[in-house]
Amino acid sequence: MARKAGEADLWARIEPLFARIERPVRYIGGEWGAVSPDAAPAAPSAVAAPSVSTAPSAAAAASAAADSPPYRVVLIYPDTYELGQANQAIGILYGLLNALDNVIAERCFLPAAAMADAMRAEGIPLFSLESCTPVSEFDLVGITLPYEMTYTNVLEVLDLAGIALRAADREKDAPLVVGGGPGAFNPEPIAPFFDAVLVGEGEDAAAEIVEAHRQAASVGCSRPESLALLAKEVSGLYVPTLYEPQISPQGRFAGMRAVSPAATDVHKRTPVDLSAHPAPVCPVVPYMDVVHDRVNIEILRGCSRGCRFCQAGMVYRPVRERSADEVVASAIKGLRHTGYDEVSLTSLSSADYSMLGEVLRRLKSRLVGTGVSISLPSLRADALSIGMAGLLGGGKKAGLTFAPEAGTQRLRDVINKNVTEKDLLETVQAACLAGWQRVKLYFMIGLPTETDEDLGAIGRLVGRVLAEARSAVDPKQRSGVRVAVSISTFVPKPHTPFQWESQISIEETRHRQSVVREHMPRKGIELSWHDAETSFLEGMIARGGREVAEVIEAAWLCGARFDAWSEQFSFDRWAKAIAEAGVDAAGILSRERDSEEPLPWDHILTGVSKRYLVAERERAFSGEVTEDCSFLGCTGCGVCDGSSDCSGASPHVGLSTDPGADFNSGPDAGDRSGTGIVIATGRAVR
Repeated sequence: MARKAGEADLWARIEPLFARIERPVRYIGGEWGAVSPDAAPAAPSAVAAPSVSTAPSAAAAASAAADSPPYRVVLIYPDTYELGQANQAIGILYGLLNALDNVIAERCFLPAAAMADAMRAEGIPLFSLESCTPVSEFDLVGITLPYEMTYTNVLEVLDLAGIALRAADREKDAPLVVGGGPGAFNPEPIAPFFDAVLVGEGEDAAAEIVEAHRQAASVGCSRPESLALLAKEVSGLYVPTLYEPQISPQGRFAGMRAVSPAATDVHKRTPVDLSAHPAPVCPVVPYMDVVHDRVNIEILRGCSRGCRFCQAGMVYRPVRERSADEVVASAIKGLRHTGYDEVSLTSLSSADYSMLGEVLRRLKSRLVGTGVSISLPSLRADALSIGMAGLLGGGKKAGLTFAPEAGTQRLRDVINKNVTEKDLLETVQAACLAGWQRVKLYFMIGLPTETDEDLGAIGRLVGRVLAEARSAVDPKQRSGVRVAVSISTFVPKPHTPFQWESQISIEETRHRQSVVREHMPRKGIELSWHDAETSFLEGMIARGGREVAEVIEAAWLCGARFDAWSEQFSFDRWAKAIAEAGVDAAGILSRERDSEEPLPWDHILTGVSKRYLVAERERAFSGEVTEDCSFLGCTGCGVCDGSSDCSGASPHVGLSTDPGADFNSGPDAGDRSGTGIVIATGRAVR
């Protein structure tokens, strides 16, 4: 791949490292669908800029930008290429930003440990894939926050890039470092490391951040002035330096104090119309295998089922659907542009999509004979009907994944998992009659009110699932039936009805794991556990305040990185860091909070009211279930006013009159510019 002079100089230093590391393809860029570093950005449009009070007019700003270099963004996933390249948010923002006037967005992923060590030894900075530009030379560095155990990776990213770890230590010309993703809903443990954190979804906010930052720079704002302007102009953008945690004499969090007029409660960003932001139909196609290596089409966003432990189900409300036409068209275009042989229909609960049957029928008809398969992850045991299993029948079957979470109906009612044992067994039977032989079940231990009876019931329920599956298949195939069981530990996440609960200790986690193991069938089962120490740290970070940032930095200084990878994880490093920081990690987890007590994330508003969360907590301990509002009306969570449909379900409009049209033509064709159900559509035509 040809490179410009400055880029070639850095590339000449990088390329020799490839002989010393594994999978150098992670670092070369140039994939199909990637932005060309030589591509000239479009001329800026005067109507694109939002109103910013201290900046020049939109027309003047656009005119000035026409004569200036493009605004450059680098999107970083703080883990290896094969994980980050599969992240849908990165793909969406990559396409969106590159469509903006005079903006170029590139990608970067955290180098694996051996590559990072080699880069440090040779003095090579972290660089983007598209143009081999040092990350420190970009205007904006956007870092995804996918999971608490990736936070030391964030520091690894900043250090490799040569960017000061703490926002307070950055010079005026340093890039704007912005975080976003699931971790943003409690930004305090990583707040000192970010200039700003976007709370919520980024489709609408990304352009606003770029324009506000670009305009602030055009009038010579200092770094603090720029950040205050961003906080004022971009809804949902949290600037940590504008807030100061208050600590009680007892050493507990006592509330957040605003230290600037620009500091207000932060309301999450929620794009109402997903169709205004179409799914990428020509995504970057990697040279190597990555996680979820297929065309991924988001069919709906959010979930209204109301599981009381589930943060995503609370913070991504309301539910919003894409139309059947949009889903089918995006799938067909994506397959044609990429050459993949599988398309996945993704969401938090794919079987809740109101037009699922229609989409599956149309896709199956359109793809017959192509060898392309359709996968449907994120199923509920009560959503896959016998009729749906019949629709999905035929061809190879990869497996079905369900999450009953608890072994007894009493505990499922506590957590509001509106699934019965009958639902699960009937669904497994229907699926196995249609040809599936592998089922994966997710359970959780440490849930509020859990007893040893609940734990033992997990094994007994697994045994019944295995028996039901074997009874539904041909006797000659029964030995091939397998049930995989994954056991995780409950972590009380912010913005859920269980955010006030305590988390069980490492020792108690191991005890409960042993109880489950004692009652588990001995044959036909594949059993896996989440590490007890990792769950402990996840809980500490998820529920902590800014004091936890000291632990994260100390752990990174002790060598912690890639903590989500079992072969890299060391609890000893974290134990040392906790001691050095003087943080009571066990106290963060073990202490049950009062519902009136200030929490470190109270200033982050998701739309779901605290009153609703308290009511759901009370209903949990009374064993009462709350029905799904998309079926039985508003439950008063606060996302809507109860007078309109907050489910977001789209009407069945614009249906194709020719669902059997050829794969390469028709209205869905457009122009030519893991786990779950898999539907095979026939032999590939060669």
